Amino acid sequence: MAKKTRITKVYTRSGDAGDTMLVGGEIVSKDSTRVMSYGDVDELNSILGLVLTGSVSTDSRKAILRIQNDLFVLGADLASKKNVLAPRIKKNRVTWIENRIDKYAADVGVLKEFVLPSGSFVGASLHLARTVCRRVERKMVSLAKTEWVNPTSLTYVNRLSDLLFVLARYENKVSGQGETFVDFKK
Repeated sequence: MAKKTRITKVYTRSGDAGDTMLVGGEIVSKDSTRVMSYGDVDELNSILGLVLTGSVSTDSRKAILRIQNDLFVLGADLASKKNVLAPRIKKNRVTWIENRIDKYAADVGVLKEFVLPSGSFVGASLHLARTVCRRVERKMVSLAKTEWVNPTSLTYVNRLSDLLFVLARYENKVSGQGETFVDFKK
């Protein structure tokens, strides 16, 4: 049976000087690319929590909850160097995302124009989550230039931003808000 992580104390005082500990015990600066990467993952997860306060369809709610769990695994993955035994994003999670993209994309149809990130509260919030996801990806790419990053986690984040885009379109459709297209002529 897997050991559950328990948080026994909210503050430790060990990070007061600007350092933090990675999974495995290594001390690093809080402004390191690795820490900023998993910090942005935490921000993305919080935005998805905010999305769930809106009128989200049942199917999307289930998907978002699954994604939030995945993001905790991704955070642990990023907080761990290659030689540390830690939870890792696996290929089956990428496959799951691809299946969801195909499902929602079939429902909303082919996109022929650029859409403005707007619509319902849920749709617009999912667009915000998508842009934060893209920032996570950029930070991870930057990190991967100097340190090991699980390649599957990079693929996962790339696909996740696509899923968040399709989910935003889907939620705008089911809410009746629809989409607003970019007008390049104005």
